[in-house]
Amino acid sequence: MQSNANLVTERPTFVSHLECGLTGERYEADRLHGLSAAGRPLLVRYDLPAVRAALTKEALAQRPRDLWRWRELLPVRDTANIVSLGENETPLVTLDRTGERLAARAPIVKDEGRLPTGSFKARGLVMAISMAKALGVETIAMPTNGNAGAAAAAYATRAGIESIIFCPDDTPEINVREIAAQGGRVYRVNGLIDDCGKIVGEGAKANGWFDLSTLKEPYRIEGKKTMGLELAEQFGWELPDAIFYPTGGGTGLIGMWKAFDELEAIGFIGSRRPRMYAIQASGCAPIVRAFEAGERHAERWEDAHTLAAGIRVPKAVGDFLILDAVRESGGKALAVGDPAIVAAVEEAAKDGLLLCPEGGATLAAYERALADGEIGRDEQVVLFNCATGLKYPMPDKSRTLDRHGAIDLAGL
Repeated sequence: MQSNANLVTERPTFVSHLECGLTGERYEADRLHGLSAAGRPLLVRYDLPAVRAALTKEALAQRPRDLWRWRELLPVRDTANIVSLGENETPLVTLDRTGERLAARAPIVKDEGRLPTGSFKARGLVMAISMAKALGVETIAMPTNGNAGAAAAAYATRAGIESIIFCPDDTPEINVREIAAQGGRVYRVNGLIDDCGKIVGEGAKANGWFDLSTLKEPYRIEGKKTMGLELAEQFGWELPDAIFYPTGGGTGLIGMWKAFDELEAIGFIGSRRPRMYAIQASGCAPIVRAFEAGERHAERWEDAHTLAAGIRVPKAVGDFLILDAVRESGGKALAVGDPAIVAAVEEAAKDGLLLCPEGGATLAAYERALADGEIGRDEQVVLFNCATGLKYPMPDKSRTLDRHGAIDLAGL
């Protein structure tokens, strides 16, 4: 069996330093970091002129099509520290029937449910765990609404790192069991994800765990930004008119916005950007509220509730980075209700694509934006489906037949 060259070929790496996303304070690379001194996320910076000289589109095109083909724009320096489960490039799926129904150009779904552990959390966690391995971490801990914990447990187990995962007690059952099956020590907590995060923070101080919470370490953004890198190449080094992204912690939205800047700096794309739409549920919409109020930071959303567990995040540590990207792009933060999410999942199924609830939220928001004139009917829009719909409860619409009785075949 031929090895994936992306996983075994040593390539030059170009990380220069880390910097605070709020203050710009500089931090040394290749050392273990959490948040900055200002209590804000750290961003990985690269020697982009050197990347531009080293990497060409032609060279990139010759590499196997997975996440690791972007090594020059990733933080892992040594292939020995890559912890991979096969992070394939995810496909673009056009919703033709949806486009016809809405009398609009068919929206395109980037279907992240095809990744290991069935969600886009694999992108962020493979990078975070690979860097944790590189930097000598022995135990990681994190809060989760489900999919991130499953990915963390899988990659940590593969890397020989202990994982301790805390999730709200109403986390989808399949996620809780998946975390345990993948080797994580999982605890159900009678609270929300930020309540779980408080336990992680206390445990990190008391027991020396490394806190792998969203944006509390620098490298999940680097994994998630590969969504933007892939998207640009899949669109022929152009970008769509708009991106609708399900937003809880917002790592992926922040990461894609960072990716577009890096691609421009190395000469792969121009200055044109898509409008970024941060999509939340109306039962938990702190980013939407802050956007509408003109604020740069979002207050905690009390009594958060939505069936889309992945975007039930009452407070995001990277709130200002999400809001900055949305505003700079000319996009918006939009909230949709659970009934609209359920209806959107059912509509997408008519196109043969089973969305997760968070993915359904992006389709619901797109439909509303289209109706409101926010999106033009001829504009090219990409929706992100962040996980396979197979992980979520589905209504039983089956019927029964008695094989021993008379079956009216004409009436079936």
